[in-house]
Amino acid sequence: MAARRSSTQPRYAVALYRVSTAEQGHSGLGLEAQQASVRVFVGREGWILVAEHQDIASGKDDRRPGFQAALTRCRQLGAVLVAARLDRITRRAHTLSGLLEDGLSIRAADMPSADDLIMRVYAAMAQKERELISERTRAALAAARARGAVLGGDRGWRPPAPPCARSAALARREQVERAAHRLTLEIERLRAKGIGGMAALARSLNERGVPTPAGRGAWTHTTVARVLERLGLQPMLAAMIS
Repeated sequence: MAARRSSTQPRYAVALYRVSTAEQGHSGLGLEAQQASVRVFVGREGWILVAEHQDIASGKDDRRPGFQAALTRCRQLGAVLVAARLDRITRRAHTLSGLLEDGLSIRAADMPSADDLIMRVYAAMAQKERELISERTRAALAAARARGAVLGGDRGWRPPAPPCARSAALARREQVERAAHRLTLEIERLRAKGIGGMAALARSLNERGVPTPAGRGAWTHTTVARVLERLGLQPMLAAMIS
């Protein structure tokens, strides 16, 4: 079970905007309206908007570069993905369901009261509809067999791999990388204020409730240094020490 979010821990948000046609994209009107709606919603929730991405493409295309970039940023920071409307994120129900199953938080500005639970209910309804379709398909196949039709063949299905140590190691590495990306945001924020030094950075991280890579304990200057080294930010580390 995931740890309950601390009341002092900042919540980051990543915005995603989408219009379907080049004309809408060039005019900027559709994108501007979505941007205004999302920014108001994020501000009302008290979240920190750290990135904004956009696409000019159909919502049925999950390969959209803006969509993929937004998902990557959300996973890096544990951020919530926000759009003006749910269909601006995707029009594919199984895509939404998959994102929720992966632990991604999704919000729509036009449904301000819809939390993770409501989004999961929405995805579950879509899943139920897919199951009904599957049942109808199986019934149709059974009728075809009864008529003597030849069905079957290798459709490429293979059993999933069992849980393994490698999966656990990947999960731990993802947690460390998420902490590293959050640390980068804090560094940029403090340096913009003229605050330097790893001890000051550690204090800021603790005050803001940002979790350590291990998910427990407090940040120290040593923890900060190790994460910076893991990110390969030696120049930044040298600048903060000097």
